[in-house]
Amino acid sequence: MNVTNALIGLALYLLIWEKLPTWGTWFNAGLSRLPKPLQTLYEQWRCPYCVGFWMALVLHALTGLWTLPALASMPAYLGPVTPFVAWFCDALVTGTLMLVGKLALDAIARPAIMGHQFKEEFMASLKEKRER
Repeated sequence: MNVTNALIGLALYLLIWEKLPTWGTWFNAGLSRLPKPLQTLYEQWRCPYCVGFWMALVLHALTGLWTLPALASMPAYLGPVTPFVAWFCDALVTGTLMLVGKLALDAIARPAIMGHQFKEEFMASLKEKRER
């Protein structure tokens, strides 16, 4: 299994849907200038699995990498649709890996943030005690 496309897709997902909207107003201003159908598509594609499927198709076309290399040599009995079925199945797997990666990051993030907050509160209380 090759997780390169899933990692690239997850990184793009995090950048486009979670980070860029919070980095000033330029990204959101650009989004507001897009045609309404594209704005709606952006708003509806919050799910890393859904957007991951489409990203996987594009990334596969750009990189030529397969998440499941066995799909590159599917039996030819499906005829001319074999490559399309292989790309579709590979994109489903990549989208699934992106969803699992996002869920894992979310699961790790909460305890990490809480730990950071507890540390900051502890350090502030130590500083306050020294100043007394």
